[in-house]
Amino acid sequence: MIDASPIAERFGPRLLTRPAALAAYAQSEGHHCYPPPALAVQPESIEEVQALVRFATAQGLSVIGYGAGTSLEGNAAPVGANCLIVDFARMNRIVAVHPEDLLCVVEPGVTREQLNTDLRATGLFFPVDPGANASIGGMISTRASGTTTVHYGSVRDNVLALKVVGADGELITTGGHARKSAAGYDLTHLFTGAEGTLGLVVEASLRLHGQPEHILAATWDFGSVGGAVDTVIATIQSGVPIARMELLDEVAIRACNAQSALGLVERPTLFLEFHGSEAAVRDQLELVRAIGAGGGGGSLDFASDTDSRNRLWRARHQMLWATRAMVAGGVTWTTDVCVPISHLADAIGRAKAAIEDAGLFAPVLGHVGDGNFHVIFALHPDDTESWDKARQVNAAMVDHALSVGGTCTGEHGIGLGKREALLREHGAPAIAAMRRIKQALDPLGLFNPGKIFLDDAAIDDRQRA
Repeated sequence: MIDASPIAERFGPRLLTRPAALAAYAQSEGHHCYPPPALAVQPESIEEVQALVRFATAQGLSVIGYGAGTSLEGNAAPVGANCLIVDFARMNRIVAVHPEDLLCVVEPGVTREQLNTDLRATGLFFPVDPGANASIGGMISTRASGTTTVHYGSVRDNVLALKVVGADGELITTGGHARKSAAGYDLTHLFTGAEGTLGLVVEASLRLHGQPEHILAATWDFGSVGGAVDTVIATIQSGVPIARMELLDEVAIRACNAQSALGLVERPTLFLEFHGSEAAVRDQLELVRAIGAGGGGGSLDFASDTDSRNRLWRARHQMLWATRAMVAGGVTWTTDVCVPISHLADAIGRAKAAIEDAGLFAPVLGHVGDGNFHVIFALHPDDTESWDKARQVNAAMVDHALSVGGTCTGEHGIGLGKREALLREHGAPAIAAMRRIKQALDPLGLFNPGKIFLDDAAIDDRQRA
């Protein structure tokens, strides 16, 4: 039995112990099943996070940071009976904005949409867009990327400094506000992508970018996925500074139309966006049009006003829910891989062939401008055969990605779902090195146990099958 009395008075109603409240932390947008935590707390300051880590150490609890709950691989899953969730929902302040330095300082519970709304009057924005309205802390923990990565980079490229609460509650400060540094180990990027296994991110300094003078979005259908992907590859290899380059196959377009009433022709389609001066955007568009003409490009339709662009990208971001709605009573399992761009067409072709052979409903889509694509399996919870087939397709995707020098995940992270794939990707010596880092920074195994490493603790990675 956990004694919460040492923190009860300090946190009051922000200490959550009722089963109904705790049940919310036993689910995410992913497909993994796991139990609720023993308790959850919503701190409002760095000092309170430090106090919670010290309390957890004294009580023998594991500690898991929680953001917006949008992770897809069980990255913030409570495991074991003695788990404390640190919910950063109340640490959602924008601490400072320095327009002259193109940076801002935020707490981890700030969401990307909240941040960009606040920045609008400055003429700056934070470009990383994973689709979901994820928290900045969660995006840092999973090294998130998204639709704009092809031009602006991932979270890794846009984090300058961090404050992290480590073991024993000490506060670790990494990085700074200079644009570069050669001072010591790069701890900022060690914690970025660590999935909360080395400490809790409690503050971040982020790189900002100027809002484009002119933005043009477009949809472009193709006769085949191969033609669309070849256009993507040629565009990137030609050095066109395109801001977004997304692929939705014909199955994804069908779901997208049903959910968002876009009325698009059900063919493989590129969603494009160009940023820059009006003249620069026009030049980019004409070059891409010429490239795509040889790939079987059909109708290239434009959206230049804000409402039309937002409607287009909102439909793209709602693909998870659109897919789920296509199978009555279904749930979704989203997986991703990333390959060198020269192997992209083959990787997507193999994935689609495997899906068709398995008889599954599974749209293929993704941030193909950087070689990253996703498959969203829509499955009935009790259809064991279909879940087994989906696992086989996922395994084949990972196998092929690794065989061509790619990765088992471009942006979802490892969490519970891809621990075995991580071992195959990097090999035992590299995983052993990661474990030594974990042991040095978290000797008690306090932070987010069971994630990343395959044989940590007794983890029940149950799936809905």
